[in-house]
Amino acid sequence: MEKTFFMIKPDGVRRGLIGEVLQRIERRGFTLDALQLVTPSREHLDEHYHQLKDKAFYPGLIDYMMSGPILIGVISGNEVIESWRTMMGKTNPKDAAPGTIRGDFAQAPDENGEMMNVVHGSDSRDSAKREIELWLGHLTAENK
Repeated sequence: MEKTFFMIKPDGVRRGLIGEVLQRIERRGFTLDALQLVTPSREHLDEHYHQLKDKAFYPGLIDYMMSGPILIGVISGNEVIESWRTMMGKTNPKDAAPGTIRGDFAQAPDENGEMMNVVHGSDSRDSAKREIELWLGHLTAENK
């Protein structure tokens, strides 16, 4: 069974969307394998977003991600990586279809191009493995 990493970002936590997002995951038939509410460190975020460090929006992204707690977790199911990404909707909320998490709850980018798009999900098996180990390695190691 495939596994993926997911995150409810600070805006989703702050706006009380944890229950809604988890309910959508469970209604889809996926299994919640791990959950943890954390306040992300700069080091974790730098490693998580390492491929974006040279982008102009990076400082704003890090500020946003450090603005409050996040819920991180692992979900499993058949083709969960692709399915979860479809459930989230397009990265930019203005392009996300109604019925997706971002289409229903995220807001279009502000005048500086910064966006709060509620959720994150790994984009491949390699990313899922890396992100699960980075954020939840201590939990997954206990379950081996």
